[in-house]
Amino acid sequence: MVMSRREEQKQRTRAALMEAALLQIAKGKSFDGLSLRVVTAKAGVTPASFYRHFKNMDELGLALVDQSCQQLRGLIRMARQDTQSGELILSASVATFVAYVNANRLAFHFLTREAVGGCRAVREAIDREIQGFIAELASDLSRFPRLQNLPREDLGMIAALIVNTVVNSASAILELPPEHPDIGGAIADTLIKQLRVIVLGALAWEPGARVPEESEPSGKSGLPES
Repeated sequence: MVMSRREEQKQRTRAALMEAALLQIAKGKSFDGLSLRVVTAKAGVTPASFYRHFKNMDELGLALVDQSCQQLRGLIRMARQDTQSGELILSASVATFVAYVNANRLAFHFLTREAVGGCRAVREAIDREIQGFIAELASDLSRFPRLQNLPREDLGMIAALIVNTVVNSASAILELPPEHPDIGGAIADTLIKQLRVIVLGALAWEPGARVPEESEPSGKSGLPES
């Protein structure tokens, strides 16, 4: 479907407002501290024009969360579906995430800051997106033969460990310059190793398993022997 010139201009203005907000946040401002007048001035539009696109600044923040997370979720889903082996799923998912964060630094400066920031609506939206990633991954994990008999809450716990480990790596990516080799090298390699630990532990997991006492013979706890 071809957009009209008016619709194209509307989309460009909306994108300019969102980018202007992200640029201000990248300079160290919190979303809560953003001024509508500053954002519109940086976007090159009038404050009146802002209200043709968003009801208020909170709605702008929600649009930023939705845009970034929905695109990423689609890419990660494709990466998982395009591969079969567990090892390939890990490497493809990590490569997709690392590349996406590196290519969308402004958005992830916003997401990492506002995940614990002052705007409640935005913070809750980010949490909902993370919970969505976790639920989707838990559903995928339930299809693996060695995990399908685990209780739903255990699958959710495993998925949460994986998703939170991946999300936390975004800060390390953002601390380095975009072209730094460690972004696709050391950071990605470390993340893959961390996920291997979680997945291998999940494959050996039994509900009710416990860590053995120091004097307890190996194998009694239900954990695998080394």
